Amino acid sequence: MAESHRAVVLREPGRARVEHVPSPPPGPGEVRVRVYAAGVCGSDREVYDGTRPAGYVAYPLTPGHEWSGTVEAAGPGAGGVPAGRKVVAEGFRCCRVCARCRAGETNLCVGPYDETGFTRAGAFAETVTVPARLLHVLDDAADLRAAALLEPAAVAAAAVLRAGPQPGERVAVVGGGTLGLLAVQLLAGAEPAELLVVEPREERAEVARGFGARAVAPGAAAGLAGAYDVVVETAGAARSAVAAVALLRRGGRAVVAGIPPGGAAGIDPVELAMRQIAVSGVFGASSAAWSYAVRAFGAGLLDPAALITHELPLDAYEKAVGLVGGGDPAVGKVLLRP
Repeated sequence: MAESHRAVVLREPGRARVEHVPSPPPGPGEVRVRVYAAGVCGSDREVYDGTRPAGYVAYPLTPGHEWSGTVEAAGPGAGGVPAGRKVVAEGFRCCRVCARCRAGETNLCVGPYDETGFTRAGAFAETVTVPARLLHVLDDAADLRAAALLEPAAVAAAAVLRAGPQPGERVAVVGGGTLGLLAVQLLAGAEPAELLVVEPREERAEVARGFGARAVAPGAAAGLAGAYDVVVETAGAARSAVAAVALLRRGGRAVVAGIPPGGAAGIDPVELAMRQIAVSGVFGASSAAWSYAVRAFGAGLLDPAALITHELPLDAYEKAVGLVGGGDPAVGKVLLRP
């Protein structure tokens, strides 16, 4: 009998089950990784519900783009990462030859969209196979449970690198979800004069306080308009980008990392011009942002494990997806453990 492994197979939106699927040897330049843990996020909920835009998902699919594991086997030309090494991997399978890739902006590759867990089999499975060039090797002592959150940490790192906080600046984060709380930890390393988190859920606000931030509800933030040098928006709510810009001083800078729903409130261009506000966006994470996050994790500057509230077996995939975006403030990061 051919070698196989268990994996979630989403045949179409809303129709999934755990199946035995083939485990072929990794091809040239590929590695097969034994998955230790895989995070479930809002985009996984979109894939299950069928609301992810066409072109950014391909059914049937094994989802799962946030994960950690250990190398199990390597194909020809896969480099020198030995079996047993702890790793994570970038999701975007960039072309490496377009102008954006050559400039280091691998997340903005102009080639056809291709990402593990969306167009390629992902990590809601016992094993996942990826190009070896996308691996980031972790320390032998790394906590693989926490490392499963390095994908959102890389996105948070991209936002922090774009924001460029300087020591002594007043910094705010709008949104206390997984992305926001990871950004808080990275921003704390820049030694801000003040670190604020705007978050309506008291459970999340309390976690932010544990990371050294001051946390307030959105209503209280209205009285802080114009007080911050840097604001990172991670909430992806209908008015969160507007709220982020309102917190900025004249000449301040904002980074929008959350993806809002259609019809979200726009930022007044007159305000941008008259207050000389700089606004940047972030989509995913480049290889450089991944490296930044992995280094911060290895140095102990990131504590992703503090955000994990639920760990479920692979067979509980649909329950895990239901927890994400279900509105329960007690639900933080949900992991699947194959």
